[in-house]
Amino acid sequence: MDNINANNATCCHKPMFWFKILTLLCVTAIVIVSVALALRKDDFNNQFSVSATGRVFAKPDIANLIVGVKTEAKSTAALAVKENTAKMNEIVKALKDIGIEEKDIQTTNYNLNPVYDWTDKTGQRLKGYEVNQNINIKIRNLDKIGDAIAKTTEKGANQIGNISFTIDDEFALRNEARSEAIKKAKEKAAGIVAETGIKLGKIINVYENQVYYPSAINYSKDMALGIGGGGGVPAPEIQAGENEVIVEATVVWEVKR
Repeated sequence: MDNINANNATCCHKPMFWFKILTLLCVTAIVIVSVALALRKDDFNNQFSVSATGRVFAKPDIANLIVGVKTEAKSTAALAVKENTAKMNEIVKALKDIGIEEKDIQTTNYNLNPVYDWTDKTGQRLKGYEVNQNINIKIRNLDKIGDAIAKTTEKGANQIGNISFTIDDEFALRNEARSEAIKKAKEKAAGIVAETGIKLGKIINVYENQVYYPSAINYSKDMALGIGGGGGVPAPEIQAGENEVIVEATVVWEVKR
């Protein structure tokens, strides 16, 4: 009987033993996490960061231009496609004739749609079919922008716009803008240190954000035709101006105690 009681007591103590062990492990884990968070917070409080922006201006070397042909409603879809295709083929040929390479001419939109009329007497009635096609032109010689607009308009383009100017290789310009941003951040930090007495250690991180705003001009066929519109279409003068390359940098220092 005594042996049986002893075994029962041992069995009762085993669950309690493991419960105590589990409780101890949980408490230990909580303590470790709390210490880690405290150290991380303390580390964050011992950092000092300053942001600044570097800007570089440069003349663009590429122009992008959207040219389109909208063929008004024709009696059949085939007629609409045929007329639109003939005009667009002439436009592409005219672009190649002034030196625009085939690789720099890309179709960006092509739509064939039915057109309906509505009257109280007849209700909805099919009027015909229209086609709208746009191509994007990359012009690498900016002196040819005006010619591209004039020649495509002569060949039937009636949608011209969204001129934008870009720089083909911005690597060196972004390096220059980044250097300026970091220099300004250091100057700003030096001023703050002088005013507050904060003691800075080494730089421990740098974050960069690149920003680019291409210039854009809206253009229409009416502008290309000019007043009167007789004879050949005059080539408009398009000013490319300068693009702004922007790099934002944040420099992080450690703070000495």
